[in-house]
Amino acid sequence: MLHGICKHNNKNFLLVDIPGTYSLMSNSQEEEIARNYICFGNPDTTVIILDATCIEKNLNLVFQTLEITNKVVVCVNLLDEAKKKNIEVNLKKLSELLGVPVVGTIARKPKTLKNLLDTIYNVCCDKIVCSPKKIKYYPIIEDCILMLSSDVQKILPVSKQYLTRWICLKLIDRDDSIIDSIENAFGIKLLTDEVLLKLDEIKKLLEKNDITKNNLKDKIVSSIVFTAEDICNEVVSYKRSGYHNRDRKIDKILTSKKFGIPIMILFLGVIFWITITGANYPSQVLSDFFGYIQEKLLYFFSYIHAPDWVSGILIEGMYQTVTWVISVMLPPMAIFFPLFTILEDLGYLPRIAFNLDNYFKKACTTGKQALTMCMGFGCNAAGVVGCRIINSPRERLIAILTNSFVPCNGRFPFLITIASIFIGSIATGIGASILSTICVLFVILLGIYLTLLISKILSKTILKGVPSSFILELPPYRKPQIGKVIVRSLFDRTLYVLGRAISVAAPVGIIIWLFANINIGNLSILSYIANFLDPFAKLMGLDGYILTAFILGLPANEIVLPIILMSYMAKGSLVNLEDTYMIGNILVQNGWTILTAINVMLFTLLHFPCSTTLLTIKKETGSWKWMFISFLLPTVCGIVLCMCTTFLYNLIV
Repeated sequence: MLHGICKHNNKNFLLVDIPGTYSLMSNSQEEEIARNYICFGNPDTTVIILDATCIEKNLNLVFQTLEITNKVVVCVNLLDEAKKKNIEVNLKKLSELLGVPVVGTIARKPKTLKNLLDTIYNVCCDKIVCSPKKIKYYPIIEDCILMLSSDVQKILPVSKQYLTRWICLKLIDRDDSIIDSIENAFGIKLLTDEVLLKLDEIKKLLEKNDITKNNLKDKIVSSIVFTAEDICNEVVSYKRSGYHNRDRKIDKILTSKKFGIPIMILFLGVIFWITITGANYPSQVLSDFFGYIQEKLLYFFSYIHAPDWVSGILIEGMYQTVTWVISVMLPPMAIFFPLFTILEDLGYLPRIAFNLDNYFKKACTTGKQALTMCMGFGCNAAGVVGCRIINSPRERLIAILTNSFVPCNGRFPFLITIASIFIGSIATGIGASILSTICVLFVILLGIYLTLLISKILSKTILKGVPSSFILELPPYRKPQIGKVIVRSLFDRTLYVLGRAISVAAPVGIIIWLFANINIGNLSILSYIANFLDPFAKLMGLDGYILTAFILGLPANEIVLPIILMSYMAKGSLVNLEDTYMIGNILVQNGWTILTAINVMLFTLLHFPCSTTLLTIKKETGSWKWMFISFLLPTVCGIVLCMCTTFLYNLIV
């Protein structure tokens, strides 16, 4: 749950954002968290946000909340969207029917929120007395509640008497989870001998009226649904019956079985092409800028007569590694994350989850994994954190373990460079960039396929289980707020991820410099490691220096290529070559072939996550074991796949 502080009318308010949910029936983790906080968190006021375009659906949550607390403010948001669709909501009438204050807002316009804050303040200070209207259930259920009320009132503390009706309902439903929570929170025992006797009578009475444990909840929910429908008919008017036709027409194309997946691939291709072509110039500018600063720093260290090893460690080691990460990582993230956020604001991301839901269901996981997988394209660490939206612990763990099967922006520069040198060189001009994009897109689709395959294998082995169902709401298409998109994507995602990468890359830059400059005999430590790994690397169609670079690139994938070039050119510091033609010549002169390029791209896709992602996995799972498995899983897949391609290539050639 997120917390925030708001000051209004010289009072400080602690705002707690509980997980979004449509119900408090505790069928998911979000519902249980929301219910427990409303019931046991002692909030001064509970604000329920309704979508003005679909009031009826949201009233279910309102009535369930009114059973728990009297202090409720209903906020009807998205009034601007409702106006566009010619939907009118009578807020005054809705307030009368619910018995609590109802406030209309447009979240895009902060001035509309003042009335909401005033209402919250008045409810908290008891300046507005709420008299919520309770749901009238089936007569037999109401009789059962009445039978139990007096016994429950005797048990409850005086301050909690207002919960009597709701607790009676939960006792009748024998909701053991909430009963245990109530007993622990209030220090009482609900299931006394008297209550148990009454519950036996109630059970027999309900069964005589054809109401059993299996259909009791349905009876309760149906009463809420019918009441919500009646209220909606009174307070909502539709001037245009086909208000949602435009969205449905678009959805028929974007979510169709025939066009949904191809359009999704096309969108991804366009985003990656824009990222590839758009990141080149700012990367060059940053590289030149940091190069200029590096020259000045070297001059300064020379001026103060600092030892060579000091300037080597601090400048050629730490500084050059950090600035390489920034110049290579920042521009793609600064382009990709806003584009990704625009798709999110438009309402397209839930459509991607809808399109992929069937495939993930076949893999015995949830369609929500599609959303976290898409976040992994920007940063696998962010994708791992995004797995919190998945309710099932089993499915959340599968999504975390397989998130690194799609390449993050740290791997894109390497993939793009290799694709441009060995694949894009087949064509010229714009055709080269298109061919490179197709190659990178193929690698990405392979990653998606392996995500599904490994998820299926995990679901059938160490993480057995059936896929859970979830309600996927397709929101209306909206015009994105470009200003907020840029700010949110840059500060909440780009700079956050970049900061974590830099914090790890700085010390590793020192280690890389030491390995490259400390010699034992005629060879550096780096060369000894490469020679040791070379026989195994040959089996993968690589060489020892490539494999060493991947290992030393654990802190940040962006430094893998510079380490390879540094090793080939026998330099003591990272090499920054922006000209792909020069890079290609160096690689070819050191024995690279089309097989090497293919295997490097495959291993770039399939190898251990970066240290930032691994630390995030440890934090999210709370287990070193799952972090180790997440390290091992893609690495083993990458080694096996590279060995297979090498074997097939040698067999054919």
